[in-house]
Amino acid sequence: MRNVNAKAKVKAAPLTTTDPDIIDFKRKVYEAKIIGVDPSKDLAVLKIDAPVADLYPIQVGTSQGLKVGQSAYAIGNPFGLDHTLTVGVISGMGREVKSPIGRPISNVIQTDAAINPGNSGGPLLDSRGKLIGINTSIYSPSGASAGIGFAIPVDTAKFIIDTLIRDGQVVRPALGIALIESKQAKVLGVGKGV
Repeated sequence: MRNVNAKAKVKAAPLTTTDPDIIDFKRKVYEAKIIGVDPSKDLAVLKIDAPVADLYPIQVGTSQGLKVGQSAYAIGNPFGLDHTLTVGVISGMGREVKSPIGRPISNVIQTDAAINPGNSGGPLLDSRGKLIGINTSIYSPSGASAGIGFAIPVDTAKFIIDTLIRDGQVVRPALGIALIESKQAKVLGVGKGV
C-alpha cells in the first residue's frame, strides 16, 4: 500500500525492506510494479518480488472504535530521514481532506503525530503496533508538520486495496446530475427544475 502522487505517472517504484532485528539496518531495495491506483482515495498497491524472509508484514488492525486521545504512531521517511517514528494521539475522527485529484476523502483520521513530506503512505499505528490508517496529508501553511495530520482509515483502505488487487482499478458509479445557478438556467431556457 502506498499513497498516490497524482502528477507522477510511473510504471515502477523502488521499495526498501529492512530487517528490524539487525542493528545496522541493512536494507534491500526492490523494484515495485504498480498493481492499481485510486487517486480519489490517495491509495496505490505495489508488488515486489522478494524472498519471504525479507518481508516483515505489519499486523492489520481496525479503524472502527478509535477514540480521540488514543495513542497514534506514524512511521515514515520525512525529508528523506528513514526509520522515523513520531508519536501523538488521535486528534479527531470523521474529517474530510482533498485527494490529489481534488475529490474529497471523507471520514479520515486526524492525528497530531508529526506527518511531514515523506511520511505519506506510511502506516499510522495504534499502541499495539497494529495498522489503523495510512498517512496521507497534513494541514500546514508552511508545508511542514503543524500538528494536524491525516490518515486514511484502514477499514476504508482494505476495501480499496482488495478492489485494486482484484481489478487493478476502482470504478465508482456516477449519477450524472448537475446543479446550475438560476441565472444560468434562464439563459439555457430552463424555467422549472425537476
